[in-house]
Amino acid sequence: MKKLLFICIVAMFSQTLKAQETSDAKAIEIADKVMAAMGGKKAWDETRHITWNFFGARTLTWDKWTGNVRIDFPRDKSVILMNINTETGKVFKYGAEQTAADSVKKYMKAGKGAWINDSYWLTMPFKLRDNGVTLKYLGEDKTETGKEAYLLQMTFKEVGNTPNNMYKVWVEKESNLLTQWSYYAKSTDEKPGFTRPWTDYKPYGKIILSGERGDRDLTEIKVFEALPESIYTDFKKPDFSKAKDYNKKKDKIEF
Repeated sequence: MKKLLFICIVAMFSQTLKAQETSDAKAIEIADKVMAAMGGKKAWDETRHITWNFFGARTLTWDKWTGNVRIDFPRDKSVILMNINTETGKVFKYGAEQTAADSVKKYMKAGKGAWINDSYWLTMPFKLRDNGVTLKYLGEDKTETGKEAYLLQMTFKEVGNTPNNMYKVWVEKESNLLTQWSYYAKSTDEKPGFTRPWTDYKPYGKIILSGERGDRDLTEIKVFEALPESIYTDFKKPDFSKAKDYNKKKDKIEF
């Protein structure tokens, strides 16, 4: 399970939906339908703060607009506060802030790696047409639950930490939602490392997201229009229940 939690997920989060020239037209058409079914590109771009728990190992809070990320590790009560664009920030570990330059650098690298991995497990359907992603339509197939689906292959060109990875994703015909995926460590692998469901879609703000991944789920998923800056600067654990009124009143909340 530890190996599963730290699988390096490939695609880097670019802000464009421009498809690679090598992606075929049918695959692009299906990917566009997935985006529409999830709420649409405009809704995704307007979504700002997302928080979720990754398999019980850590809780992430991400400001999509600024790149600020908060990662709370409940087991050892450590916290990483960083900006994934600049890879700068600060770390609370062993009961105190860690200030040694080499330690901070190490934890910034680990924090970005966790964010790349964990955010992809949550938002991959929105990333089908990112730069560097090549889509190929493989035909019609059925999911493991027997649903009729279109099968797409995802490969990558000069992006991410592990560009040799490959995915196959099943998009159900009826809903246009991605409901199953397979992971391949190398595009030449004949068998996947795993095949898992991508189900239990629910509305969050203007978009929908899924948390069910088989025997392990993403939980505590929430989307906020606005959050206090202290979320990304203060080591103190935030109480997100107070943010409900914040969205409505647009006033300051003290954590």
